[in-house]
Amino acid sequence: MQEPGQPSGEQPHLVQGMGLFSATTIVMGSMIGSGIFIVSADMSRTLRSPALLIAAWLVTAAMTLIGALSYGELAAMMPTAGGQYVYLREALGPLWGFLYGWTLFLVIQTGTVAAVGVAFGKFLGVFFPSVSQTNWIWHVGSGNVGLSTANLTAIVIVILLTWTNTRGVKAGAAVQNVFTSAKVLALLAVIAVGLFFWDFQAIEANFRGNFWSLGSFGFHNAIRGTYMGEGPWPRAHLGEIVFNVAIGLAVVQVGSLFSSDAWNNVTFTAGEIKNPKRNLPLSLILGAGTVLVLYIACNFVYLSVLPLEAIAHAPQDRVATAVMQAAFGSVGAKLMAGAILVSTFGCCNGMLLAGARVYYAMSQDGLFFKSVGKLDPKTGVPVNSLWMQCAWTCLLCLSGQYGNLLDYVIFAVLVFYILTITGLFVLRRTRPDAPRPYKAIGYPVLPALYIVMAAWICVVLLRYKPQYTWPGLILVLLGLPVYAIWRRKSFPEQDPEPMLGA
Repeated sequence: MQEPGQPSGEQPHLVQGMGLFSATTIVMGSMIGSGIFIVSADMSRTLRSPALLIAAWLVTAAMTLIGALSYGELAAMMPTAGGQYVYLREALGPLWGFLYGWTLFLVIQTGTVAAVGVAFGKFLGVFFPSVSQTNWIWHVGSGNVGLSTANLTAIVIVILLTWTNTRGVKAGAAVQNVFTSAKVLALLAVIAVGLFFWDFQAIEANFRGNFWSLGSFGFHNAIRGTYMGEGPWPRAHLGEIVFNVAIGLAVVQVGSLFSSDAWNNVTFTAGEIKNPKRNLPLSLILGAGTVLVLYIACNFVYLSVLPLEAIAHAPQDRVATAVMQAAFGSVGAKLMAGAILVSTFGCCNGMLLAGARVYYAMSQDGLFFKSVGKLDPKTGVPVNSLWMQCAWTCLLCLSGQYGNLLDYVIFAVLVFYILTITGLFVLRRTRPDAPRPYKAIGYPVLPALYIVMAAWICVVLLRYKPQYTWPGLILVLLGLPVYAIWRRKSFPEQDPEPMLGA
């Protein structure tokens, strides 16, 4: 069966069925999940300062925008399926591309979808109490392994969305367009609450009284035995204040950067975007920029409606729900739950759609199961890749470990971003004459700034939150023997030594 208008006998190929709007909704829809509604609670507990809470989100915004601007050049230069995997392969060698794709399949993409899917189940429980993580259908031992009604909901959502995406890229993009539009409206509704239902006491406490407080930095004191004190500006050497603030902002990026992650997913679908040399860079900038403005506005709303202490100790960290409840009572909590259902559903769809394209590209290079590299002759989508991704995601839902796995890979995600943007410098040197329809704005200063900022966060996480670093590195390094086996199987005539180089 052929695509309409496709000459008889032509091999199945990816269909360019997404325009600028669809590409932008993939960026926005993949970024907006449940994080923005939750992570500000933990960030507030760590920072204990309204100004630093906003500063942390501004740091996230700056890094994400610089990353999007840098990826825009790579995307326009190599508008093929696989995105970041391809950039790493071409700039640094096949090993680095494989390690990224391996980690993406093992946990980054699939673990995120599993976690967001279970979050969907949790919030569905607001309307249907029988849907709960503690309502077990099948349970193993005393842990979280097994099938609960919340996990079952997640599995049903993953299977449904996978099936939808097997119907063609236009079907998946249509779902993404609808749900991304709905979740943006939900964020705008939260922002409207801040405009019309702000609380005088919260304004007084957060913006007039303690806005410039540097907090106590309890996490830092416990390690260094240093007490910075409370109040507007502690009496300490300026260098120590700056150092402590830099550490605090780096530590909380685990929450804000992860909530803003997945903006790169649109690059995975480059082979199915119309006029990708123009629309890919534009979608990255427009999508990421819009979401980050909404995120920062939401945090100002949180501070306008709730005192910082109430944000830090919101029930189950559901800050947005607490804001809506303060404005509308119990009805507000249900409205927020409905908005998060829309948000998580759209996030799952965008990530399922995009992730399958990376495994397809890896298979084309002989670095993944051969069947995954086949396209459906009717729809032109990698159906086998979608279903394999679905199967592993469902297993993660049953394992109960998706949340821990996500924590482990935050560090690895940053390392791959650093490597990819380093690849921008490498390709400028090794392929100076390659067509570049779009060149990264601010090169080389802004990409270099991103590398420095991300490297600082990695160093701080290594020192202060090793539980977020070493397990992630181990997961990445497990890919080394797998890579060697796959290369030997696919290219037995090649020497093993060149396999590790560029």
